[in-house]
Amino acid sequence: MATTLMRNTAPREHPGRYYGYLATVAVCSIVAAVLTAAYAGSPDTGWFSVPFALWLTAGLALVAELRPARWAGLRMSPIAMVSLTYVYATMVTWGFLPALIIQCAAMTILFAQLGSSVWRSAFNLSQMGIALCAAWWTWTVISGGGPWDSTPAQIIGLLAAGMVWSVVSTSHVATAMKFRVGGSWPGHFWDWFRSEWALRLTLTAISPLLAIAATTSWWLVAVSAIPIFSVYRILQTAAAREREAERDPLTGLLNRKGFQQAVERKLVDAEETGTDVAVLILDLDRFADVNSALGHDVGDKLLMELADRFLADKPPGKAIARLGGDEFAFVWAELDGMTDPLECAREIRARLDKAIVLDDVSIEVDGSVGVAVFPHDGRDYQTLFRHADIAMDESKKRAATYARYAPEFDHHSPERLMLLGDLRRALDRADAPGVNLYYQPQVCLRTGEVVGAEALLRYHHPERGMVNPAEIIATAEHSSVMRMLTERVIDIALRQLRRWNDAGFQLRMAVNVSVRDLQSPEFADYLTDRIETYGVDASRLQLEITESALMADARRVVDNVQRLSDLGLGISLDDFGTGFSSMQHLRRLPVTEIKIDKTFVTNLIERADNAAIVSITIDLGRALDVGVVAEGVEDEKVRQQLEDWGCGLAQGWHFAKPMSADDFDRWLAQHRATADH
Repeated sequence: MATTLMRNTAPREHPGRYYGYLATVAVCSIVAAVLTAAYAGSPDTGWFSVPFALWLTAGLALVAELRPARWAGLRMSPIAMVSLTYVYATMVTWGFLPALIIQCAAMTILFAQLGSSVWRSAFNLSQMGIALCAAWWTWTVISGGGPWDSTPAQIIGLLAAGMVWSVVSTSHVATAMKFRVGGSWPGHFWDWFRSEWALRLTLTAISPLLAIAATTSWWLVAVSAIPIFSVYRILQTAAAREREAERDPLTGLLNRKGFQQAVERKLVDAEETGTDVAVLILDLDRFADVNSALGHDVGDKLLMELADRFLADKPPGKAIARLGGDEFAFVWAELDGMTDPLECAREIRARLDKAIVLDDVSIEVDGSVGVAVFPHDGRDYQTLFRHADIAMDESKKRAATYARYAPEFDHHSPERLMLLGDLRRALDRADAPGVNLYYQPQVCLRTGEVVGAEALLRYHHPERGMVNPAEIIATAEHSSVMRMLTERVIDIALRQLRRWNDAGFQLRMAVNVSVRDLQSPEFADYLTDRIETYGVDASRLQLEITESALMADARRVVDNVQRLSDLGLGISLDDFGTGFSSMQHLRRLPVTEIKIDKTFVTNLIERADNAAIVSITIDLGRALDVGVVAEGVEDEKVRQQLEDWGCGLAQGWHFAKPMSADDFDRWLAQHRATADH
């Protein structure tokens, strides 16, 4: 398990260059501090006659960093460093070396609380030491040196020294960041400087007042601490309010904003350390029913109880949020101890297993969890969150407890949206190229006669070439493009059926229809119109429907299928045997044919279990007086076995692969000529 954070590690690429820069800064800091201290000399009062005001100033500087003010308004820096006011005042009243000692002591306390590594603390102490040297020289040049007596030149010099300190320190940090994460030096410099300049200017502006107090009386130093620590208190209040703004007021968990910030922090560390981060979204089932039946007060208590369960035994580093309503989110990284993202999902689900008792009412809670993992499922927060949400939706559709994101779940990815747009343009005009049908013959096993063909979608993209039909369907079926695609397929199929009829071939045409088609009440009317337009026999058109289509809004689908059957169309139940309720559909629907899925047919000779399924299905079709078509026949042994069992029709590469209309016509003519001889 990785145990370090990015800020305490070297870059994976060119670590020597990075450490070399840090070492150079450390050496330069020592040299600059020695030279500056030698030039500045000892305090005017001597080393052994230090006034109490100096000790009080030093003590207040250390106290200022005992509780670092972490303010999110400082976009890049996590701390305010209020002690700098005391450092500047010490520099102009008692000299450079006391100021350097106070700065190093205060920063050491600060870095220890932040958990900084030794080398990182050393670098920051070094670059701040160089910054203080530059500040002292700026003060000396502008003010002329000498004891502090509050002249305009000294005040201007002190203000300039404070800004020079910030510029020099920020420059060193920007250089380290360039070596650390790449990017441009000006970009890093500006990011840091613009986040800190206002606060640094405020702290610098207060330092002349403190210097005046320190040279007057120690009790004025104590009194002057009031405005300084007022600034500190304002920062603490701002930090507290920002933390409250990142929390859900009902449960105390992170809210959406706080969750995003927590994830983004972990992604920065994971990117550098090459580790994984799991983002999980939980959506409760039927939570609205609880609010409706028991009231919103009970619903709120339920959410608070769940929050307590999720927080119980929470590992360090694991962040939990309530996104709103009945949605919760979780993020856990390998750096925190996460080893298996799906184990995280199982742990979340386990917290829902025990019923929740509220006001003597026992409430069963269930939900679905979606999982997305950095960097495999996305490299930024927005992508990971969207993919986890997609996985959660897929989990609900499958009635599963959890699901890990997979690209095929995403019907609205940028690639699919572009493909959808291209497909729509190809369907906008009837004469536009791209969408076409291939035909695979269906053969009577007893006579060898070709009785029909299955129409198979083909789409030739202008740039990608031939696109997988499954990808086309998955892209289109959740949009209005599916209706356009179905109409184009039906139109091409009926036109081809009419051509075969005119050529003397009494064939039938099998066409696949989608969930969206079967849910539309206008679909039957559209088919009626097109059949009349092309003047074909409705019984020659066979509609193939899958079990997944029947599972969606089953009542409406069954009603529409019955209307289609009443038109005289054949209804074929496709991929028979792969679902859980195929037998139920045979009972509920006016099915005229069942198609045995090729996963059972192709290797039925080698696998006895597949052979048993195919044989039983053929017997079932005979008993119910419905036709049986076997898909995926690829060799003579399988064909012969199917014929022996009494299967009616078959299709597969043993007979012919899918072909264009012209190739199918030539193959059909050749097949009939061979059969006649």
